[in-house]
Amino acid sequence: MRIARFVHDDTIGFGTVELPDDAGEHPDTIQVLNGDPLVGPVQYTGERLHLDDVRLVAPVIPRSKVVAIGRNYAAHAAEFDNDVPEVPMAFFKPNTSVIGPGEPIVYPRQTTAVDHEAELAVVIGRICKDVPAERAAEVIFGYTCANDVSARDLQKSDGQWARAKGFDTFCPLGPWITTHLSIEEASNLGIRATVTRDGDVIERQDSTTANMVHGIADLVAFVSAFTTLLPGDVILTGTPEGVGRLEPGDVVTVEVDGLGALSNPVVAAEA
Repeated sequence: MRIARFVHDDTIGFGTVELPDDAGEHPDTIQVLNGDPLVGPVQYTGERLHLDDVRLVAPVIPRSKVVAIGRNYAAHAAEFDNDVPEVPMAFFKPNTSVIGPGEPIVYPRQTTAVDHEAELAVVIGRICKDVPAERAAEVIFGYTCANDVSARDLQKSDGQWARAKGFDTFCPLGPWITTHLSIEEASNLGIRATVTRDGDVIERQDSTTANMVHGIADLVAFVSAFTTLLPGDVILTGTPEGVGRLEPGDVVTVEVDGLGALSNPVVAAEA
């Protein structure tokens, strides 16, 4: 199942997405739900909307936090001459950094080195603490695509990552949450990033989630050991090699097999 959050007639709604590949009777539509499935039980309203008639927004705005994992692909650590941490390296991104598909990534005035980072995002479905790895599936609501946008020069100069990773618009999520994947399936998905610049499509990242150093279940266990996770919290699982610079005017697309594609334009901050 794909859970989308959308705007229609100036109203935010939730629904399940049916695509042509599903071989269903209503391709490219959203079957509307009567509420947010991360909050409580929901039912279908009986209304169905065409995808062209709605605007998809971030499928979740984390109620408290985005927990991101750094250097979780060995090749990505190597491209910056860094070692792979023996234990996961965690940092926070504020929920104000979250945007949805099609929304602009704003290039801040404080930086001259903004990079994309394609990632698999894990969406938490229930309050949990100290989750054993073998029970991680019980607390995962689903998965979505993410872009851990980073101001690389500030990351280096600050000595910590809060500002470099935390600017508004620096955490695109979407296009929807896919709920039917097992941890094993989510742990073997192709993950890619491309940048369209002046009409040319530049291939940047091309890897698989099978290359993660610390797997999904272990990350849920690790994060929940130091912070209580709430429904709608998001764990970003790290990025593979091939990260690269963004410029105003670019369109960056993150694609994860089975989860869809997340595209965002890059715009300069207003003077």
